[in-house]
Amino acid sequence: MATADTSPRLRRTASAVLPAVLIVAFQIAAFPLPLGVALQGVIVGLLGALVAVGMALVYRANRILNFAQVELGLAPTVLAVSLIVYSGVNYFLAVAVGLIGSVLVGSVVELAIIRRFFRSPRLILTVATIGLAQLLAAGTLFIPSIWGQQPTAAIVHVPISLHFSVFPLVFSADHVAAMIIAPLALVGVAVLLRFTDIGIAIRASAERADRAMMLGVPVKRLQTIVWAVAAALSFIAIFLQAGILGLPAGILFSFTALLAALAALVLGNLTDLATIGLSAVALGVLQQGVLWNHETDPGLVGPVLAAVVVVGLLARRVRSARVDTEDVSTWAAADEIRPVPRELRTLAEVRTVRWAGMLVVGGALLALPWLLSGNAGNQLKATAVVVFVIITISVVVLTGWAGQVTFGQMAFVAFGGATGAYATQTWRLDLSLGLLIAGTTGAIVAMVVSIPTLRLRGFFPAVTTLAFAIATSNYLLSPQYFSWVPVNRVTRPALFGKFRLTSQPSYYYVCLACLVLVVLGVRGIRRSRTGRVLLALRENERGIQSFGVNVVRAKCTAFGLSGFIAGVGGCLLVHLLQAFSPSVFGPDQSFEVFTTAVVGGLGSLWGAALGAIYLQGGRWFLPGAEWQALASAAGVLLVLMVLPAGLSGAMGRVRDAWLRSVANRRGIVVPSLVADVGTADEAEQVEAVDAVVGDDLRAHPHDATASAAPGTAVGTEVGTGVGSGQDERTA
Repeated sequence: MATADTSPRLRRTASAVLPAVLIVAFQIAAFPLPLGVALQGVIVGLLGALVAVGMALVYRANRILNFAQVELGLAPTVLAVSLIVYSGVNYFLAVAVGLIGSVLVGSVVELAIIRRFFRSPRLILTVATIGLAQLLAAGTLFIPSIWGQQPTAAIVHVPISLHFSVFPLVFSADHVAAMIIAPLALVGVAVLLRFTDIGIAIRASAERADRAMMLGVPVKRLQTIVWAVAAALSFIAIFLQAGILGLPAGILFSFTALLAALAALVLGNLTDLATIGLSAVALGVLQQGVLWNHETDPGLVGPVLAAVVVVGLLARRVRSARVDTEDVSTWAAADEIRPVPRELRTLAEVRTVRWAGMLVVGGALLALPWLLSGNAGNQLKATAVVVFVIITISVVVLTGWAGQVTFGQMAFVAFGGATGAYATQTWRLDLSLGLLIAGTTGAIVAMVVSIPTLRLRGFFPAVTTLAFAIATSNYLLSPQYFSWVPVNRVTRPALFGKFRLTSQPSYYYVCLACLVLVVLGVRGIRRSRTGRVLLALRENERGIQSFGVNVVRAKCTAFGLSGFIAGVGGCLLVHLLQAFSPSVFGPDQSFEVFTTAVVGGLGSLWGAALGAIYLQGGRWFLPGAEWQALASAAGVLLVLMVLPAGLSGAMGRVRDAWLRSVANRRGIVVPSLVADVGTADEAEQVEAVDAVVGDDLRAHPHDATASAAPGTAVGTEVGTGVGSGQDERTA
């Protein structure tokens, strides 16, 4: 009996330790390092483990990637450091203030922001955490002003005199504190989850939230506790780092550190905290090994971590159908603007408004360069908005239609831009041929990047594309490592050998023509069998397999089509800027493009245009910092709170309200418009039930699919408009 009980425990232990052992073995073979540097890697890994475990806790509670994990502890850390440096407060008292502050920040964020997105798709909430990260980081800049100081680099040490050497480094009490406190914090989280009533309830609500709610578990309050614990872990990590490396106030952790945390999450299957923590420590040692052996090439860390992510995804086991279904249902939601109902299309006033709107929009686009005449800078910005609409359309195709989340779209744009510039500058090809080469390159690169995630679902394409984006900007398209990458000025060649593009208006019209061709082509694909397969892939991947659809081929098609459009956009962007710079295509820009698509509306081509105009155009053309703030992190959060379906969803509701008034005035019964009113009435009834039964019955909208009626499409989200009414919109 003892052997039978011990064997599963040994297998679980081996499974938790194996990824870390393999990483360390790879590091020893490829990047050997002295003992002192290895110890430094362990310390860095422990701090990274605190961040990764905090992200895992939030994922278990909310099924999202929390990109604001570091920033949750950033402001309390800056406050504690400021108390020590500027007010002379006792070190340990300041630490206590910072720890309490981090708990308060985590709780307030969950109550004021995260809880507002309970009925939104998890994808929307993940994008909201990106805006939240920027907002919290910006807020830390104002903390030193309480003492009349400017944000400056600060470092605080443990008030204990202790130094020892391990070749070739000297360690202090700050390193010892990190080696003691970080493991204790991780053990404390494990004890909380395993041996306390709150921890057991958190585990139960994370694994089966629907059953936990039916048993009366206060899921919402538990999620507040999870966010408070995650913020406390972040504070501990950043404050300990402040004693070792210093703390530049208001500066985010690097994308390399973010990729290391995501790699640990992938290796730990998102929820295995022991594996995640051990993997994070091993990854810290691996990073130090790469830096020690390639001190002059720090950009190599990104590609190495990206390789770890790819191997982890390839070795990852496919989970059960139920878990996969839940993840897909929470990550694949996208609202579309449905076409005008058939009953109203032939009405004179509807046709008049439609054609008048098209003429107004078309006339404005054609006249824009002349309206901005005399200001070449504004003409360039207007052209850039058009190019970013094309790039955002590539995100709509991949994520909004096919349900494959991408956080590295600008990497495909970068490859298209680099190869397009190489074709026109080195091979002296026409711009039209350069665009075709760039699009083909983007398609090939995107399909290759999709390979590790073809058999996986949920957010894993996001991790893969983000890893590829970091590797691209740091290494793959860096002129430091590859001589073919353009470094000189990129001149605009003539189009078709006849049309010179030296003026901004002429190039604007070329970009506008490319946008029109992209829209026409994508709309044609959307109405074809390929488009229907992509939409079915988003809604019910397992269901379309029963109809003989090759899911792997469908995913490759989605990545290829999206990569082609992104590559074309990259070629246009490089020739617009007349230079290629990897920083223009960094992972931060990928986040921004994805946010643009979500704010505009992931399921709509109109959303791509509205999102690009809102974020890019708002930042460049709105007068004054007050108005430009609408396109900042705070503006993104505000839009997502008020308009979860994006700007295109709001536009669609306004249009439907007008169509409903037309139908009522003409006495025409339009079932789809009447169904919308019925849905609103049902929502009011549900709100009334909530007031009586309690909010906890609705804590996890994404788990509604588990208890949905037979035949409900996977991907249905309560209150998001996806599922009920979605089939009618895509019919």
